[in-house]
Amino acid sequence: MNKVILIGRLTRDPEVRYSAGENSMAIARYTIAVDRRFKRDGEATADFIGCVAFGRQAEFAEKYFRQGIKIAIGGRIQTGSYVNKDGVKVYTTDVVIEDQEFAESKNTQQADNQQMQNRQLPGSERFMNIPDGIDETLPFN
Repeated sequence: MNKVILIGRLTRDPEVRYSAGENSMAIARYTIAVDRRFKRDGEATADFIGCVAFGRQAEFAEKYFRQGIKIAIGGRIQTGSYVNKDGVKVYTTDVVIEDQEFAESKNTQQADNQQMQNRQLPGSERFMNIPDGIDETLPFN
């Protein structure tokens, strides 16, 4: 049996292309960061898992998935290989998506995004500077 279930965050917006031909099909590729269960040297680590979705699943990903959102996916592992333009054989491993869904509410996503922004900014950059002489136009004192 080849079955995978993962929960993680999108590392970037899905990349969607459409196959050529009369009956073109959407193909979405994205990567999710899945936290490892155990920490190494006290800091969390993650695995970055490549995923590919076809048809309606790809169209759903294109429409609703954005960088940073937490999703749950189900699918199967698929391996492959190709020769790159330098003549080197490259091996691939992807999860072919069978099921995908949001793993948290939109409100939770927005709160998490706000916390991430606050952590990334130095203390003085979290607040807007109010120019001198504007006190009389503010609705409070």
